[in-house]
Amino acid sequence: MESATAIPTRFLSILDFDHDALSACLERASEYKAARAAGIADEPVLARRHVALLFEKPSLRTRSTFQIAVRELGGDIIEPGNDVALGGRESIADVARNLERWVFGAVVRTYAQDRLREFADAAPRLRVLNALTNEEHPCQALADCLTLQEAWGSLRGRTIAFVGDGNNVATSLAHAAVMLGAHVRVASPRGYELPDHVLDDVARIARGGAAVDQFTDPATAVTGADAVYTDVWTSMGQERETETRLRIFAPYQVNASLMSHAHADALFMHCLPAHRGQEVTSDIIDSPKSAIFDQAENRLHVQKALLAMLARA
Repeated sequence: MESATAIPTRFLSILDFDHDALSACLERASEYKAARAAGIADEPVLARRHVALLFEKPSLRTRSTFQIAVRELGGDIIEPGNDVALGGRESIADVARNLERWVFGAVVRTYAQDRLREFADAAPRLRVLNALTNEEHPCQALADCLTLQEAWGSLRGRTIAFVGDGNNVATSLAHAAVMLGAHVRVASPRGYELPDHVLDDVARIARGGAAVDQFTDPATAVTGADAVYTDVWTSMGQERETETRLRIFAPYQVNASLMSHAHADALFMHCLPAHRGQEVTSDIIDSPKSAIFDQAENRLHVQKALLAMLARA
């Protein structure tokens, strides 16, 4: 599919996309998925191009799917070690300026979003993609929305309940979902809600009457929802808070009792990895309603779409 949609030259946030670009990315991802299932080779849009993977945090799904995506699009990858990649031996900006001379793009998984922006700002010709920061996880949100589109046809008018920490996954999900017309309810303990600036962004970008509502009671948030989403209670870098978070978030476990408040056909979603018996019980993860491995599979297709779009930007 060719599109006249204006595409940015970097993808640090769902907010880097306008509504048309978001829809175009999801459409292209669907096409890539269908072609792969049919055994049709992709156009080598990354031929003779290299992509650097710079991962300061552990990864299974993100690293694997980006490696496959780059190679299936005809490109190659380099993976500089953490000891040299992001500011260990030299500044983040200098790392970016070096890579800009050698590679087409960089997939960066780091801590603060500001580190990612510093890297991207230093090398404007480099295509930079956010593979996760403390504040946002936009590639995951794209996979989530593709999964929901496959199940529902459209997100417009649907309700997604996110139960747990108002973290990077919740933030990017809220951004993408409201742009596609879905309502998002976020149930979190006090002090763990979505940041105010995220709510401000949501109000600016929402379409079709979509909005984000925040709750402290998970059952209220889940009542009548079309999908119930959760994530780990302790994210990477928060390990010192583990015991406190286990106690505070215990009432927010997604289990059969909580799911009974949702719509009868409600999907269960999780970005993985999951801590079975903590944020979600195994019977919910393994139930027919669970879409978690569809989400994981769709990481490949949306990231392939992103790379192809940025290659032509």
